[in-house]
Amino acid sequence: MSWRETLLTGWSSIRAHSMRSLLTTLGILIGIAAVILTVGLGLGTQKDVSAQISSLGSNLLIVTPGSSTDSSGMRGGFGSAATLTTSDVEALDSSVATPDVDAVAAERSTSLSVEAGDTNWTTTVTGVTADWLEVRSRTLSSGEFVDPDSTSQVVLGSEAATELFGSTDVVGRSVTISDLPFTVVGVLDSAGSSSETNLDDLAVLPLAVVGSDLIGTNPTTVSTIYLKAVDTTVISAAYQEAETLLLNLHGITNADSADFSISSQDALVETATSVYRTLTVLLTGIAALSLLVGGIGVMNIMLVSVTERTREIGLRKALGAPPRVIRRQFLTEASILGLAGGVLGVGLGVVAALTLPSVLGSSIVVSGVAIAGSIAVALGIGLLFGTYPAARAARLAPIDALRSE
Repeated sequence: MSWRETLLTGWSSIRAHSMRSLLTTLGILIGIAAVILTVGLGLGTQKDVSAQISSLGSNLLIVTPGSSTDSSGMRGGFGSAATLTTSDVEALDSSVATPDVDAVAAERSTSLSVEAGDTNWTTTVTGVTADWLEVRSRTLSSGEFVDPDSTSQVVLGSEAATELFGSTDVVGRSVTISDLPFTVVGVLDSAGSSSETNLDDLAVLPLAVVGSDLIGTNPTTVSTIYLKAVDTTVISAAYQEAETLLLNLHGITNADSADFSISSQDALVETATSVYRTLTVLLTGIAALSLLVGGIGVMNIMLVSVTERTREIGLRKALGAPPRVIRRQFLTEASILGLAGGVLGVGLGVVAALTLPSVLGSSIVVSGVAIAGSIAVALGIGLLFGTYPAARAARLAPIDALRSE
């Protein structure tokens, strides 16, 4: 019996019980779709995290306020105190103390209502220093950046401009923030969203204006300091220089008692990778269980098929069919079921990968390697779980098979 005849006979047998065959492939179908989505979510998460990290700026170190000790001796958690000031920014910007730091920028943010005519929009108002645009790797779509010495200039993010004016062509227009008038001198290019904030929904002003006129308390305080290292190879050196300088400025001798925190892109990448690996293991385990259930379903249905076709097997053996031909017949049918489940599962996974991002708000990347691997796994499941039923059919004695009811 040729391979072509084997395939045609197997396909005819499966078509004769189409509903049963479809139900048999459901477990494999769901498992393969889960594999496609698992890999896609992992790759999409990596893509989103990489985009978010890139939006922060290249070769970046981020200094944030840490904890401080109050009058009772109690120590607050990181972020609980305003421990960074403009003096720290000026010191870090010294090429003598921090030779591996190329540029320094600071910011201080608050949420305020911005008015433009009859329209008002609550956005993040951020006071920045002169090098903020360079250090944060942001660009302008139009206009120019704010003059650090100006008290009336503002640069809008693309979303804030659209919400206030219905357009990003707003250079020269006027807005009011906390009853103070400002002129829009530029609009930032879109940078997307990070996990905590919309990077396009903001209004950028000189740091001094935000500290003195809009917030009014502790005008020299900054919420974040960004350090751009000279090169990726000296990020560790820049980290050490910044930490040593700030410890000295704050009169702290033990780094464990620092009232500030410095993080790098490497730390962000490691955290994101750790989360990704955990999710991947969890989702892969779920997909593997589904594939196991699907494989058991294939085995069960093939055993049922062997029982139903006992007389057929006996007749073929009586006519001279060797055990290997019988074995090949049932392995072929099991493989077709596995392959069908794999192809249908890939189709479902791809459709879900194209439609779910709009619902989940995160990217799902369809991987060609995952598709090819999933189909190969589905085919392998058919072969693996079809082996026992095929061997059982091949071992049937012709006389016993022909006498069965």
